[in-house]
Amino acid sequence: WRKGNKILEFKFYNKPYLGKLFAELLYEYLFEEKIEADIIISVPMYYKRYFKRGYNQSLIIAKVLSEKLHIEYGSNILIKVKQSKVQSTLDLSERMKNVLGTYSVKHAEKIYNKKILLIDDVYTTGATVNECSKVLKNNGANKITVVTIAHGKFLGGVTNG
Repeated sequence: WRKGNKILEFKFYNKPYLGKLFAELLYEYLFEEKIEADIIISVPMYYKRYFKRGYNQSLIIAKVLSEKLHIEYGSNILIKVKQSKVQSTLDLSERMKNVLGTYSVKHAEKIYNKKILLIDDVYTTGATVNECSKVLKNNGANKITVVTIAHGKFLGGVTNG
């Protein structure tokens, strides 16, 4: 990885404080684009990975955006029910298979007919946010808008973002 890549530092090198900076930048974009949502949800992390890393980078961004946009943060609505392999180590087809059946919705009534702002850190192949969106829609969500801090090129298991 290239030294100075703040996104990789935030994601993999224990710098959760960078989340506030990224959230501020996303806030400006969301405000300018007049993105509407009833509830903000972050892509969840499996609890074992959360305890190993110490934070969920998507959650940090989502909570800051929730405060700044005055939109409810949907805590523990979208959950990760099983551990999967780390997406960045997989090829495209493995990434798609890896996320199948890993997410679930608790309290579907909280998202019924709602516009959801789904926050993830990096969009590479779309496998994660597509699976999360599918689960949310299957549980009654009306519209899902996905926002990430970066869109990385997929290079066979390596992100370049």
